[in-house]
Amino acid sequence: MEKINKFDPWLVISMTGALVMGLLAVYSATHSATQGPGETGMFFRQLSWTLVGALVVGVIYFTDYRLIRENSYIMYGAGILLLLAVLVFGRKVAGQTSWVRFGMFSFQPSELTKMVTIIALARFLSDDQTDMDNPLHLLISLCIPLVPAALVLMQPDTGTTLTCLSFVVPMVVLAGFNLYSILVILVPIILLLSGFFNFTILMVIAVLSIVAFILIRKKAELHQFIITGAGLAGGLLTWKFTASILRPHQIKRIQIFLDPMSDPRGAGYNALQSKIAIASGGLTGKGFLQGTQTQLRYIPAQWTDFIFCVIAEELGLIGSTLLLVFFMILILRLVWMVGAIKNKFVELVLAGYATLLMTHVFINIGMTIGLMPVIGVPLPFVSYGGSSIVANMMMVALAMNFFRNRRNIGY
Repeated sequence: MEKINKFDPWLVISMTGALVMGLLAVYSATHSATQGPGETGMFFRQLSWTLVGALVVGVIYFTDYRLIRENSYIMYGAGILLLLAVLVFGRKVAGQTSWVRFGMFSFQPSELTKMVTIIALARFLSDDQTDMDNPLHLLISLCIPLVPAALVLMQPDTGTTLTCLSFVVPMVVLAGFNLYSILVILVPIILLLSGFFNFTILMVIAVLSIVAFILIRKKAELHQFIITGAGLAGGLLTWKFTASILRPHQIKRIQIFLDPMSDPRGAGYNALQSKIAIASGGLTGKGFLQGTQTQLRYIPAQWTDFIFCVIAEELGLIGSTLLLVFFMILILRLVWMVGAIKNKFVELVLAGYATLLMTHVFINIGMTIGLMPVIGVPLPFVSYGGSSIVANMMMVALAMNFFRNRRNIGY
């Protein structure tokens, strides 16, 4: 009998590499003598959560993969209940009610809910009863992630809301739903949200939407212009009434994204300081624990959203590239498994997580270099936060489980 390798070193090496670099960055960002109240012990709490994540990896790795699919809706329901509990009993941090406390630890349910939403959506899309030509089934597919996204938005947490929706289109397209039908639903929503930025961005997206419609259908039709026009009208309304719809800090973030120098000592301070830190690292960096921007605390809470600055300043372009290589290996390995393991549920779960992971990395690093507005998205395996660490390790463990059982699942 042919012997089959049940262990995937690429997943383990890439995840472990990112975790180690994250622990080093958290230590450097919080060890300074100028650390504030509550920062003492952050490194050891992060290390503790990493060890908890390792135990979770072991449990999921040896779990029957069929149990995960069979209980996906139960896990999804539990995630929704946790998000509802956050709105009632949650602890407010930095203006967001996103955390619940268990003893000395705080937990962010939205991080775990993103993962179980991917699993539940994959279950529905892979069900034999799901008809890819049925508009109602497409609507249900969109509602599965929209429900938790709406609850997260109520916290309010715009960044996590966007990541909750990032994997929807790739998963429904991979499942077999018609891309044109998806665009018909999403274009008005995208145009409506684009109005929060500025008129130019809104008009560019409207033109691109028409082009996308024509290219996919290979002809121009009246309803394409009606749908785009309706979305454009909604976008113009949000553009005009942005001040009355968004909170002041959200408007400020958009303004700073478009022009960081409009408030260099206020809302634009973090974005500007992060660029200085990254640029000052050069090729090889200033050395571990030697970064001036990091050790002198020019960037507030640099162990969370702006932790990439710590790595870039102290380890330079080489260290930053190494971290990106770890992420690239992990994402490409997940994508390879999508094509290698011939099982629809597995394909959809892996595609969903690969998209979510790529979105997190793109937004977080994009924030630090000025390509994205600052919306509070952690860098997976690296940023301080037990919820994110455990949730991401859980999904990698699930991929390891699929690889281990690929002969039984389909290969």
